[in-house]
Amino acid sequence: MSDRRSSEVGISQGVMDEAPRIRRLSASVINKIAAGEVVERPASVVKELVENSLDAGASRIEVLLEAGGLELIRIVDDGGGIAPDDLPLAVASHATSKLREADDLFRVRTLGFRGEALASISEVSRFLLRSRTANEASGYEIEVNGGTMGEVAPCACAVGTTIEVRDLFFNTPVRKKFLRTAQTEASHASETFLRLALASPNVRFTLRHGGRTLYDLPAESNWTERIAALAGREVVDCLIGVQSRDGDTGIAGYVADPRQSRSNNRMQYLFLNGRPIRDKALQHALTEAYRGLLMTGRHPIAFLRLSMPPESIDVNVHPTKMEVRFQESGKLYSQLLGTLRQKFLTTDLTVAVRDRRESGAFDPFSDRPEALQDPGTVERRQQELVDWARGQFPGIESVSAPREGVGRELPLDFPRVPSHDCPVAYQPGDRSPSASEAPAEEEGYASGGGLRMHAFNRESVFDAWNQGDAGAADKATAGEAPHERTRRDDAHGPPKSSRHSAPRAMQVHNRYLVAEDEGGMVIIDQHALHERIIYEQLRVRIAGGSLEIQRLLVPEAVELTGDEAAAVGAAQDLFRQVGFLVEPFGGNAVLLSGYPALLARIHPIEALREAADHLVRSGKAPDPRVTLEGLLSMMACKAAIKAGDPLTPEEMESLISQRHLCDDAHHCPHGRPTSLRFSRDELDRRFKRT
Repeated sequence: MSDRRSSEVGISQGVMDEAPRIRRLSASVINKIAAGEVVERPASVVKELVENSLDAGASRIEVLLEAGGLELIRIVDDGGGIAPDDLPLAVASHATSKLREADDLFRVRTLGFRGEALASISEVSRFLLRSRTANEASGYEIEVNGGTMGEVAPCACAVGTTIEVRDLFFNTPVRKKFLRTAQTEASHASETFLRLALASPNVRFTLRHGGRTLYDLPAESNWTERIAALAGREVVDCLIGVQSRDGDTGIAGYVADPRQSRSNNRMQYLFLNGRPIRDKALQHALTEAYRGLLMTGRHPIAFLRLSMPPESIDVNVHPTKMEVRFQESGKLYSQLLGTLRQKFLTTDLTVAVRDRRESGAFDPFSDRPEALQDPGTVERRQQELVDWARGQFPGIESVSAPREGVGRELPLDFPRVPSHDCPVAYQPGDRSPSASEAPAEEEGYASGGGLRMHAFNRESVFDAWNQGDAGAADKATAGEAPHERTRRDDAHGPPKSSRHSAPRAMQVHNRYLVAEDEGGMVIIDQHALHERIIYEQLRVRIAGGSLEIQRLLVPEAVELTGDEAAAVGAAQDLFRQVGFLVEPFGGNAVLLSGYPALLARIHPIEALREAADHLVRSGKAPDPRVTLEGLLSMMACKAAIKAGDPLTPEEMESLISQRHLCDDAHHCPHGRPTSLRFSRDELDRRFKRT
């Protein structure tokens, strides 16, 4: 045993003593290395070959896969073809017709240009290339078997090029074992196909797999038709057109209304000068543009074309050519973000309830009357109707509407009771009252959701308004304090003349407001809308330096966890911007000397802990702007009225009237819709009036 160990040590030392020799790699090894960079999986082959077909001017491209591309990938196009003498060069390393000098790398106008694709692919497969130009009477072909090139021979084929790639990675088993199932590889190839098909709608594309035609896309002059064929008509119906130009840089295309989103970012298609690209900065700009419009974890849908001079971009960043480098990336980021935000501010993003028959979803009124004579059908339809209603209005079991005329002529600008826990009672510039200045609790009052409300018999008041009986109204509000009853009489008495046509409103299950607008019926989530109103008020006050801060007579030491203390310390300046006056106090403790007056309805220490927990849950240290937005969203949520808080008619009307003062009243800061709209036409259709 010792002799063998000595022998092994000696051999090892002998190798170490000998200087390593430098050797030139063979062409086969070089091509296999290149294949490792260019050819990751069958989808990579599809991408490179289809790009070559597009560069050749093809108007028709057919892609055929067998076993996800592992057994066969066939690409057929009707492009310009390859001359017979150029066939050996086409499969040679670093041979291309798309570059002539080094400077051409910085003004690339084609999809492919490196001259590595065919050489790399043919090195790791059984490769066949057939092609014919318009000047040739017949076609010619060349075979390459694992890098071994055959002779050029005549063959029968139409004008264009056909490439067959069989047994991919047959001679590199280490690489082949990392491939997934045939279905998974087919999915990746299909995604690559879709991006290229979206980039070139003027070309007919066909994709077949395992004897089935997955896509047969005719050439389209209207880009939305190509989008509809790939993403579905439901997505297209939600698209919003965007367009902008800044000098030589143009942005044009479509983004989806926030009611359409995805759990991942795979439906974000970016095209630069006709080239499908992925760019994290541009995707971040998309996310920022939708901030407050989408729920956490949801991603926007986008189909955007970017155009700029080839000299201002570098597409030679990676062999796959999916990543590019911009000369002025910050300028492009700002242009995209500004274009989308401006579009959203000028677009009505209220979620509309549409007729779902076209999308194949359940239509609660689709059966003919004669079909409903069968008891089984009736029972089935009733259950379907219940399920449909619950899907339309989560949490609502039933709705009972007031009689005709209830709530008519309610004033929009009713006087609100100043209260230390009433965030909507303050206007910019008002001094925040302290707790000692707040009116004492009086009998018959109930506090909830940050609004001070009187517990009166609302049904009796409705009756009194309808009948015009002021005495009955007085009886219904007999439990009120005298000064409050006087205020109600002044505010609620039907005015002799009014400049406003106040929308009639009612509250459903103490969480939703039902009102009418000029076009139909609107159902409003009271918490979501109030949250948006407070959020935008906070932003305005912070920007103007007028945010009210409630200072503590005696600063309080607050013990936090290590993570929370570190997060608060790192964001100390941002906390000051939103009204929290904190400073380190040793260990994991911080000293709290002031907090936003808007959050007076919750304990200041609890408010600080909520803010600290929000930072920790973000998972990473975001940029200051994102942190500030998150804190504002949290504060608005805490200060807003809650689902379950009953509202007086005046409070409902006030909430609805402030809806139109927001830049974005359609969604709360967390992305939930604040309202649903049923158009009058939609209501007529559902009640079979049309």
